[in-house]
Amino acid sequence: MTGRILNIPNILTIARIILIPVFLILAYWPPALGINGHEGGLLRHSILTGVFVFAAVTDWFDGYLARKLNQTSAFGRFLDPVADKLMVAAALVVLVQWKPTIAMAFAAIVIISREITVSALREWMAELGARTSVAVSTVGKYKTAFQMIAITVFLLNWQPLEWIAYILLYTAVILTLWSMFIYLKAAWPYLKQP
Repeated sequence: MTGRILNIPNILTIARIILIPVFLILAYWPPALGINGHEGGLLRHSILTGVFVFAAVTDWFDGYLARKLNQTSAFGRFLDPVADKLMVAAALVVLVQWKPTIAMAFAAIVIISREITVSALREWMAELGARTSVAVSTVGKYKTAFQMIAITVFLLNWQPLEWIAYILLYTAVILTLWSMFIYLKAAWPYLKQP
């Protein structure tokens, strides 16, 4: 295992974080690109979708390369999940503004709240030396996949696909709550201690 910070997997992770302000700039400026069906809207949504999909692909790819090239590092283990959560949160905030409905707001709040809760839980469990008790679960991986696909479909902003996007998003919400329950159940013996 190599601990080099500037290896290929970590560069991909850092690139994902750098893409967040790029994503936000594209979402809100310049006006010439249009928004939500106005002039240039298709171009804006195509570029936004491309940026988000690239970030999602690098999320999988950096972990794969870290293992394949034996370039895992403490820095990468810390930064990779942070980069994922930041990009998803940024996209959800944009989508809530674009689609200010209770359905979108509720999904965004559940997903972001879960990430904060599980991150805090992992940090606390690490202090107790029991971080492996709340390691990433299979349900958590499915949750991430459904989130990424749902957000991608929403970013395309193609009306005929919106109902599919909501089904995907609420599947992600159910998996989000389920995975949080798994983490809390694993941590419960520690949480109930005096």
